[in-house]
Amino acid sequence: MQILDGTLVSAHIKEQIKQDVIDWQAQGGKKPHLAAILVGNNPASEAYVGHKVKSCAELGFESTLLRFDPSITEAELIAEVNKLNNNEDVDGILVQLPLPGHISGDSVINAIDPSKDVDGFHPISQGKMMLGQPTFLPATPYGIMLLLEHYNIDIAGMHCVVIGRSNIVGTPMTILLSRNTKPGNATVTLTHSRTKNLAEICQQADLIVAAIGKPFFVTADMVKPGAIIIDVGINRIPDATKKSGSRLVGDVDFEGCAPLCSYITPVPGGVGPMTICGLMKNTLLAAKQKSTVAATA
Repeated sequence: MQILDGTLVSAHIKEQIKQDVIDWQAQGGKKPHLAAILVGNNPASEAYVGHKVKSCAELGFESTLLRFDPSITEAELIAEVNKLNNNEDVDGILVQLPLPGHISGDSVINAIDPSKDVDGFHPISQGKMMLGQPTFLPATPYGIMLLLEHYNIDIAGMHCVVIGRSNIVGTPMTILLSRNTKPGNATVTLTHSRTKNLAEICQQADLIVAAIGKPFFVTADMVKPGAIIIDVGINRIPDATKKSGSRLVGDVDFEGCAPLCSYITPVPGGVGPMTICGLMKNTLLAAKQKSTVAATA
């Protein structure tokens, strides 16, 4: 069993991005600029945005964090997105989800200029991904593909089971795993909470991507020997032994499943750091594409 160390791999990729930014600026390019919108004070969202802003500083990016009270209206938030769309210095825009219940996440995401959609959530980005056209890939699936690539894991011909059908992870993951790329060319089964015989389906999997948002959902009896497990889950559970009174766990029972696996990601330190890499690579790409468009205009 080998740990797929997202912390280690992300550090390596960040060094590459940092050098790319230095080279880009040496050629006359501007610093990539990422703008993040945070509504309310959800602790998990605060942490995620904090990691993204910190990564920008590490890599030589500019970053802007816009905080709004949870009472902001949908129209007001969309107006703020439009300000960023029209700001020539901003290359990438991300809206930290989830948003308060009175605001439609889809409406806000749809308002983002697709050329600045570095989270890869806009319908145009997702449509291009489905068609295999160049676009910004959703950051978490992109990060997972980078992780598989780093470890030189050839998934061609494998049966991959994705658990969870969100537009952020599960559904785009099926597209990236199955398309004619390397890594890629897998046969993919998309499952979810209403899938019948889910355990039996998982037992047939060469690779499982767990993204259902339920702690310890994947157990050892669902895993065949030698399988690869990618755990996307981030769940906080009570733990009296911790100073905070809680700890982070994934969607996979790591202790039970790891001995069976050929490769497995830990939580934390697996997919999370790779998501940041995907976002940063998208932001650098956005800056370069905007420069290219300006040069040909």
